[in-house]
Amino acid sequence: MGLENKVIISAALTGAVTPTALNEHIPVTPEQIAEDAYRCWQAGASTVHLHMRDEDELGTMDKDRFVRTVDLIRARTDCDVVINCTTAGDHRASDEERMEHLPLTRPEIASYDVGSFNWMPSGIFANSPQFLEKLGLLMQELDIKPELEVFDSGFMGIAEYYLKQGVLIAPLHYQFVLGAGGGMAATVENLAYLVRMVPEGSTWSAFGIGRAHLPMMFATLALGGHVRVGLEDNVYYSKGVKATNVSLVERAVRVVREFGKEPATPDEARQILSLKR
Repeated sequence: MGLENKVIISAALTGAVTPTALNEHIPVTPEQIAEDAYRCWQAGASTVHLHMRDEDELGTMDKDRFVRTVDLIRARTDCDVVINCTTAGDHRASDEERMEHLPLTRPEIASYDVGSFNWMPSGIFANSPQFLEKLGLLMQELDIKPELEVFDSGFMGIAEYYLKQGVLIAPLHYQFVLGAGGGMAATVENLAYLVRMVPEGSTWSAFGIGRAHLPMMFATLALGGHVRVGLEDNVYYSKGVKATNVSLVERAVRVVREFGKEPATPDEARQILSLKR
């Protein structure tokens, strides 16, 4: 089976917001996050997306926590999972604090939130042009693949601008985030519209937040994309049933196979995404 029939399953383990009071399975310490990363890799995820939490379980860009977590994952010598670190885990962090963990951890992928918007009802999710330029150039210097987080269709034009400016380098990888308050609604129509805007030669994945998780997974597979699951985006397996990161990955593996494709291994994901390991 060629790479065109392989689907990258990414596990977004923690996020920056949802408390363990809502789902006690959300990992919050470096040790818990690293253990979930390992177990999700065993279950079939080729990529893990990492946020950090502080002592109060709030999102933090504490570089030492990133280093500790990444070191723990890499210490499992049998584990070749692709590591993807956030650059947007704490609205209180400065631009510099959002980037300072990257040269210390050297993840293969890091998030690149392509624009700003009102994240309703809590506040502004700020990603200034100045920050995006600095972040894109730093990722080039460190050979880190930007994962372009797209919350609305206008973000596609911003990505094209930075591609033309040389801040981003093709082939691009887009992550369509549907269902965030203030962003595009999680509908099949919206996803299909975004997919039509993806430049030839680029790759894309998508997910829906909360109850939109499964419909967006099915639509993403039908449209030829890669999928993301995990407790960052959705804390229930089904109505009233709490999920774990592993249970969400295991279901994604079954869904991908029922669709007639196969989950990509980490090395296959590296080929698909043109990573520089």
